[in-house]
Amino acid sequence: MDALHEKQDHLIRILRDLGSVAVAFSAGVDSTYLLKIAHDSLGERAIAVTAVTGTFPEKELREVETFCGERDVPLRKVKADVFSIDGFCVNDANRCYVCKMELFRRIMEAAAEHGVRSVIEGSNADDVGDYRPGMRAIAELGVRSPLMEAGLTKRDVRALSKEHGLKTWDKPSFACLATRIAYGESITPEKLRMIEKAEQRLADLGFRQYRVRMHNGAARIELLPEDIERLLSAALRGEISGYLHQLGFRYVSLDLDGYRTGSMNAAL
Repeated sequence: MDALHEKQDHLIRILRDLGSVAVAFSAGVDSTYLLKIAHDSLGERAIAVTAVTGTFPEKELREVETFCGERDVPLRKVKADVFSIDGFCVNDANRCYVCKMELFRRIMEAAAEHGVRSVIEGSNADDVGDYRPGMRAIAELGVRSPLMEAGLTKRDVRALSKEHGLKTWDKPSFACLATRIAYGESITPEKLRMIEKAEQRLADLGFRQYRVRMHNGAARIELLPEDIERLLSAALRGEISGYLHQLGFRYVSLDLDGYRTGSMNAAL
């Protein structure tokens, strides 16, 4: 753990040098750990700002509110109609860039209103090199990524989160629901709610890491390899298929390659 603590000490130095920070907070593994360390290091000079967009499940917003409420972290919620952002609903390869530009502008405005100098976000060292056009927007706006700067990987963040007693230490990875829709297919609130409900059913059935991808009205379910056989049991397969059909999916399929982040990028 010595190497991990050295990275954490580096993170703390970065945060203290910044003086005051607004953490773009989603209640995910990375942003929760970042907010915890920022609040411990800076006290009330660290605030949380959460963008309410309709592209994340409601339960994630409740977790944001609970975490901040339990720790007396100042929380600002900024509403953003992402569906009105030029280029978002078209859903081309630039979607994440145009969306992040708008959302982080809103977050920066909220930070300035609160008298906070810097906006920071939770990308970690594993995110370097992946296809993440949103990172370009973050860089252009001058938003800092302290976990990445300190060399902290996702595995590091989970280990340190566990040490700090954060419930998110083993929380499954999550991402904006818009990432579930195939590039080139229009994004609508109705499609996002279908996906949200489908993924919630998988969670209710005990699956921990999953994605329900949408391709022209068809669902492609991604699960961890060890969970694939369980879903293929006759009773469970029928229950999941029937429920997704009720939601409006025309076809329901299981991806034999299993869960992996960014699988939609294979089409680019």
